[in-house]
Amino acid sequence: MHVKVACVGGGPAGLYLSILLKRQDPSHDVTVHERDPEGSTYGWGVTYWQGLLDRLRACDPESAEAIEENSVRWNEGVAHVRDLATRQPGDEGHGIGRHRLLELLAARARALGVRLEFESEITPDDLPDADLVVAGDGVHSALRSRHAQDFGATLTPGRNRYVWLGTTKVFDSFTFAFVETEHGWIWCYGYPFSAEQSTCVIECAPETLAGLGLDRASEADSLAALEKLFAHILDGHPLIGRAASDGGSPWLTFRTLTNRTWHRDRLVLLGDAAHTTHYSIGAGTTLALEDAIALAEALRDAPDLPQALARYERERRSALLSLQSAARYSAQWYENLNRYIHLPPEQMFALLGQRHSPLLPYVPPQLYYRLDRAAGRLEALRRLKRWLGPKLARGAHARALSSRE
Repeated sequence: MHVKVACVGGGPAGLYLSILLKRQDPSHDVTVHERDPEGSTYGWGVTYWQGLLDRLRACDPESAEAIEENSVRWNEGVAHVRDLATRQPGDEGHGIGRHRLLELLAARARALGVRLEFESEITPDDLPDADLVVAGDGVHSALRSRHAQDFGATLTPGRNRYVWLGTTKVFDSFTFAFVETEHGWIWCYGYPFSAEQSTCVIECAPETLAGLGLDRASEADSLAALEKLFAHILDGHPLIGRAASDGGSPWLTFRTLTNRTWHRDRLVLLGDAAHTTHYSIGAGTTLALEDAIALAEALRDAPDLPQALARYERERRSALLSLQSAARYSAQWYENLNRYIHLPPEQMFALLGQRHSPLLPYVPPQLYYRLDRAAGRLEALRRLKRWLGPKLARGAHARALSSRE
């Protein structure tokens, strides 16, 4: 069906949706509205994995090739704990600068005839004249918030605090570093996204943040303190902050967003406006792009708009279930770091790689490590993990729901 579409928000999801719609039918009338000036995006690098690249290549080979050419890759992980380090092979990961990704997608969209309107703020009171309005305006979506009761948004805050930084240190692999202080542990996730820079996300418990005085420090003092704490992996390179103009603390609390429904009349949610998953699984950009793929396919194949939106929501909700569970357990692993941090480094790193498991919180860590090692060799133990893990997850989910009531 021919549609007129207005995408509100010039992030990866909205831009990629516009590309796919124009590829499917050049007669589609597609406009992307972004409230900020072109090129002003904030953010360091984003991660993705080979599976996403394969899907992008199937949808639009030209933009997939550009993304791959502008990405860096790694196939190892290294964990530093105190003065010890362990390195393990892993799945091939990719990193690309968020700014560069948006440049590539914007160029491809323009080449296909999409209208890109920057410094164009769309308010809930003045929706564009379009068959479909796509709210791709992020976790704080104004369009979703106006109809909060209809969408049924729920924001669940995590416990830990984090800050998203850059550095000129180019890591050669996905790097974890755990540092013990007199106020508790603080740790970072580092990964390269270009030949010149890496992302460095630093996280700690709120009491550690307060004990170190980082919740009250200026950004310059905070960066200097963090550079000292992580000097062993930064090799003399600086950490780079955002230099927030409002003077507020750059430390954030991650909030997991879910919505009871993803569409209302001609308004549909996309990407972070619809859902968020904890940054420790590195899936945010992937999920946003997969939303765009699913919505484009539903609009192409369904006989009318209501059926297309229902299909899109049904498919994406189903696809997200396992990742949302993995993200929840991953966040909880870090919130319960003391349970694992005193293991020998190779065991701790092995359980770090298993942090998505619903079974891990219920089994003593060293026993789980031994079971997991054995399960690599014994099919019976693999079957036990597959059977027992979901049962424990369902039980935990039921307890969580009952505690809210």
